[in-house]
Parts: sequence; structure tokens; C-alpha cells
Amino acid sequence: MDILKNGYPAPDTSYQDMADFYTTYFENELEKYISGLNKDSYEYKVLSEASAYSLSAGGKRIRPMLAYEFCRVCGGNITDATPAALAIEMIHTFSLIHDDLPCMDDDDMRRGKPSCHKAYGEAIALLAGDALTIKAFGVLASSGLEPSRVKAMIDILSDCSYKMTGGQVLDISGDITDTQLLLKMYSYKTSQLIIAASLMGCTAAGADSDKKSSAYDYAYSLGLAFQIIDDILDVTSDKETLGKPVGSDEKQNKNTTVTLVGLENAKKLAEEYTEKAMVSLESFSENEFLKALTNKLLGRKK
Repeated sequence: MDILKNGYPAPDTSYQDMADFYTTYFENELEKYISGLNKDSYEYKVLSEASAYSLSAGGKRIRPMLAYEFCRVCGGNITDATPAALAIEMIHTFSLIHDDLPCMDDDDMRRGKPSCHKAYGEAIALLAGDALTIKAFGVLASSGLEPSRVKAMIDILSDCSYKMTGGQVLDISGDITDTQLLLKMYSYKTSQLIIAASLMGCTAAGADSDKKSSAYDYAYSLGLAFQIIDDILDVTSDKETLGKPVGSDEKQNKNTTVTLVGLENAKKLAEEYTEKAMVSLESFSENEFLKALTNKLLGRKK
């Protein structure tokens, strides 16, 4: 695989090779970060252990991948996107740790492993999520990027993380009986961190406002499609494939797109938002990887 001066593979690299490159690159950077985290917190080692346990549990790494790829298509260097990739995955992981807690969704499994609170107890899991939230902003602040870009990225992550948290508030309210309100909640709960990843990738590369606007539109629609597919998989998949319990929404009496519009209409809705995401990508040259990724997410099984 040919690696260019900007640290990225050549544009003609296949989708799978590019995806594998991003995953390997990110996991290496994450391992470096976790190693430093362990050294910094020797007096309260269990906190770094619990944080690392959930951070290194795998997953699709879609958000880091988007941060790297939007930086690439906007003309940036891969090293400049690493702080954004790390920070967004830390925020995402914190949200999953807290989401699994008994006071929230009360899920025992995450990514095929016991949830953080099952492995370390509720109190440590809560604190691990808190620690990841705080450290995510530290990663951006100490990145060494141009100060104006660092500020912009911190603003993006702060705003999107707050809205994501608001989405969780709506999610646990149990009062959502309207499809439009449900999609609004999804646009907070799921789209916001995808938006943050995409916009921070653009910002790391110094992209203009038009590129950022298109990235926002793409990520907004992708997030909705992603969550609708989650709704579908919750009733059509199994625990072994997903790596987490299925049917949890029904058990908690939560409405989803499947319960409100039916399975077939939910599939159509996911396709509609995927197509909207695709249209937004026309603003970017060399968008083949993003298009392939978007299609892969529509057809995912977990």
C-alpha cells in the first residue's frame, strides 16, 4: 500500500484496505494513549483500567474513521486528525458506559464483553465515564494544532456532546409516541457524535464553511440512518451477532421506528436517510470511501 506525504494511503486504495488501514492506525494511537493514561494514574489504577477496558473493547470505530477521512478529503494530514479521532471515541465510550448503567438501559453486555459496571462495579464505571469525558477535551487542548483550530474543535465537541446527552434525556423520558419527535431525539442521541467526528476532521484540515456545512448534513443523515438500523437489528438480530442484548427497547417499553412505522417502513426510512447522506457527499472529491462506508452501514448486521 502506497502511503503519501500526508500519511494517508493513495486515493485509489480499495475500500477494505483503507478501512483496515484506519482501524490499525487508530488502534495503535489508542494503545499509545492508554499506555500514557496508565502511567499518569498509578495511585488510582482502577480508574485507568476501567477506562481502558471499555476504550479497547473494539467496536466499529466509525467515528474515528470519519474524523480521519474528512480530514483527508479536505486536504489535511492524518496526524492532525488523531486528536479528534481519540477524543470522539472517548466521548462515545463514556456515553456507552453510562448508557449501560442500571439507572439507564441496564445492559450487562457491550461489544461481546461484560459492560463496564459488570466488570468493575457501578461506581467505578460511572467515574470511568466521567474521566473519559474530561480527558477527551485534554487530548484536544494538548494536540499542538493551531490554536484557532483547537478552539473550534473543543467548541464542536462540547456542543455536540451536550446535545447527545440531551438526546439521552429524551430517550429515558418514555413519552415519545410521535415519529418526528423520535427522529428528533435520534438526531441528538446518535447524529451528534457523528457530526462532531466529521466536523472535527474538517477543522483539523482547515476546511472552509461550505465543506463543513456539507459534512454536517452528511453526518446528520447518517446518524439517523444508523440509529434506525439499530432499531431494526434490535428485533431481527441475535445477542451473539450484536454482542449485546436484543429486544431491550421492547423490554423497556420504548418506542422505536419499528414500533411506530413497522419493520418495512423503517427499512425504507433508513434507505431515505442514507440517500440524503450520499447527496451531501457530492461536495467532496475523492468521496468513494465515504460512499462505500455509508452503504456498508446501511447493510450492517451488527
